[in-house]
Amino acid sequence: MRSLASLLSTFPHAGRLDWIGIRPARRAPVEPLQHAEIIMSGLQGDRRTAPGKRAVTLIQAEHLPVIASLTSHETIDPVLLRRNIAVSGINLLSLKDKRFTLGGSVLQGTGICAPCSRMEDLLGPGGYNAMRGHGGITAKVVRPGRVAVSDEVTFVLRA
Repeated sequence: MRSLASLLSTFPHAGRLDWIGIRPARRAPVEPLQHAEIIMSGLQGDRRTAPGKRAVTLIQAEHLPVIASLTSHETIDPVLLRRNIAVSGINLLSLKDKRFTLGGSVLQGTGICAPCSRMEDLLGPGGYNAMRGHGGITAKVVRPGRVAVSDEVTFVLRA
């Protein structure tokens, strides 16, 4: 029988970075990018200016159709959800409290990225509740680096 530690560190394959966005100022529109520099405080050009547990926010791309369905939208553009990164192909929740590569950077999942009250304005009534459980994770930067759409997302096994 495999140990829990072994199960928690085994992934079927790498994930993929599908979308990048920065928020230059509080309440400013999100600006989609094809590539970005991740610095210790988060994505260069984003409103965050100090390193911390919420330097980068990530959302699961596979959850976008679920959020759309729950809010009666045909589709959901990641811009509306105000996260920095959308990834697919790897379960983001499994990266909470773990290190992972994102392009040339290394991040560490630090917690659940709960929705904010702006979801009511952006997604309509019930938007906040529709996002609950689908908001993704927050991460701190362990090693800065360049990221681009289509980069791999991989778990880092620590010695």
